[in-house]
This record gives sequence, C-alpha cells and structure tokens, in this order.
Amino acid sequence: MIEIQGMTTGPVEANCYFIYNDEAMIIVDPGEDADRIKAKVEEIGRKPVGILLTHTHYDHIGALEEIRQTYDIPVAVHPLEQAWLQDDKLNLSGLRPMESIVCQPAEVELEEKTYEMGGMHFEVLYTPGHSHGGVSFVFPEAEFVVTGDALFAGSVGRTDLPTGNMDTLLTGIQTKLFTLPEHYTIYPGHRGSSTIGFEMAHNPFFN
Repeated sequence: MIEIQGMTTGPVEANCYFIYNDEAMIIVDPGEDADRIKAKVEEIGRKPVGILLTHTHYDHIGALEEIRQTYDIPVAVHPLEQAWLQDDKLNLSGLRPMESIVCQPAEVELEEKTYEMGGMHFEVLYTPGHSHGGVSFVFPEAEFVVTGDALFAGSVGRTDLPTGNMDTLLTGIQTKLFTLPEHYTIYPGHRGSSTIGFEMAHNPFFN
C-alpha cells in the first residue's frame, strides 16, 4: 500500500510530500525547513530512496541539498530545468532578499513514462506553463497525482514568471491531468488537496 503525507515549508508555504510504502519513501519538493523534513522522515520511519521535483523554483528546492546529502539519494527533475538547480537567477532565489540557492545537478532527467522507486510505480506527466519544465507525478496504485504548481485546489499556478505561459498551462491541465480518473486526489504545490473531478467541475479557470 502506498501512502502520502504532506507538510508546508518556508514563508510561501510550499508543500513537501512524503510518499511511502512498507519499506521505502520518496520525497517530493523539499522546499525549505530541512530539519522539519528530516524529523518527518524519522516519524514516518521509512528509508528515503529518491527526491522528485515538480519544478525548480526556489520555494521547492531550498532544502534539496541537505536532504540529498543526509540520505545519499538521487534527485529527479525535468531536463529543461536541470540548469535551474545551479543558477540562482533561474530558480529565482537570486532575485529575492534571501540566501541564494545553488544545488548540484540532478542525477535523473525525467521523461514522460513510468518509473519505479522503492517498489512504488509512478507516471510522469509533462505539465508546463507555470515553468517550462513543470511535471506532475501520478501514482495509479494509490489513485492520486502530485500536481506541483500546475493545478491547485480552486486555481492554477501563476504564469507571470520567466517561461510561464497561461495557454500552455491550461492546455496541459486539460489534456494531461483532466484525463485522469475523476476520483483521483490531487496534491498540489500550494494549498490543500482536491480531486480531479471537483476541479473539472468547479475550478474557475475551466468554468
């Protein structure tokens, strides 16, 4: 059985997720607050086997290096944002009154296909528009999808940042996410959870 828990990190309350089975854990978007993330890992009590990034804006990667080094695990990112990990201007940390975030390259560059980590299978969907390397992670066995900053409960990700595009974002949500079963839970990069069906019926960007 695959389970998921989340916690908000950092001043803009980005969601970090812990997805796990009986033995292993995948960490999604370790945004900030590395000590709190590590405490949550200990509380859940599973062995971390990898880090998935929905995209590489600063609020989703602030604790990346500390978490990667603590558990000696690989990082997976879309190839279009591989360079963003190493460039504080591209990940936007260097443009804000905060410490610049510069990470090592990711070990895995994601494609639109099914992957396996720690006995857990997930499908990568390319859902750009908030940023040009945005992806979502579908876990069919557990009937949920982590949507990053593409689709939120009652909203969508902002598109006024570099490489953002509203038409691209809405098209990706409609052709990728809204083709999933309507009962699937969505776990977004900010805000609370929802379902595919509820967002199809009620999200103001599509109604």
